[in-house]
Amino acid sequence: MTVYVGTSGWQYRHWLGRFYPRKPRVADDLAFYAERFQTVELNGTFYKLPEAKTFADWARRTPDDFVFAMKANRFLTHIKRLKEPHDAIERMMGAAAKLGSKLGPVLVQLPPGFRCDVGRLRETLGAFADITPGTRVAFEFRDESWYTDDVRASLCAADAALCIADRGSKLITPAWRTAEWGYVRFHEGRGRPPSCYGPGALGSRARLINDIFGAAEVWAYFNNDAHGCALRDARTFARACEREGLDVTRTPSPQDVRVG
Repeated sequence: MTVYVGTSGWQYRHWLGRFYPRKPRVADDLAFYAERFQTVELNGTFYKLPEAKTFADWARRTPDDFVFAMKANRFLTHIKRLKEPHDAIERMMGAAAKLGSKLGPVLVQLPPGFRCDVGRLRETLGAFADITPGTRVAFEFRDESWYTDDVRASLCAADAALCIADRGSKLITPAWRTAEWGYVRFHEGRGRPPSCYGPGALGSRARLINDIFGAAEVWAYFNNDAHGCALRDARTFARACEREGLDVTRTPSPQDVRVG
């Protein structure tokens, strides 16, 4: 089992001095990040779909072993709300194809208040399978109506992952394994500084992942970027996974990160 550990995005001004050095300023922040992490979740793709040449540039600036997870564009999830998804997915995946072998899972995060529609879910899963066969797709539902046997069966049939999400050091989704791989997001802990996780909470999540996924690959991203928490927590979580006997991708050394 390999746990791919990273952060949700890499372009944060408040990471200057906490991760990116102030003097001398790094010439390429993505290359700097990719020397210390092996994966990142592309969060900005949700707000605006980059041109194909931007994806190609990101691939060029990162090592051969680097992997990008991509958050699906909001046109599919929040505007279309999964209705008639084919064109939106085709456009999004056509641009992202420039990442080549560095394209990892695609996260489909649905808006709060979007209640369960199994038909649209299955249509979306089918569109991904038709347009980009083999693409790993994870769904992050934010309405409890989605947690049904029909939804779980639909995800399992497509080898699509339920995104297991944590907020406030509590699971806010079921701990379902619906695929031969896993996807986990950490939104906010209860530690200090605010939004950071404590080592006990991260140790508990490492044990949970080991129990659920066994030898499967798991992708884990920290979205609590304030104060540099995501950077430190990613490293702490990686060490906790190692104590569980899991293989983990690279994370920064302690001297690379300052929180506060």
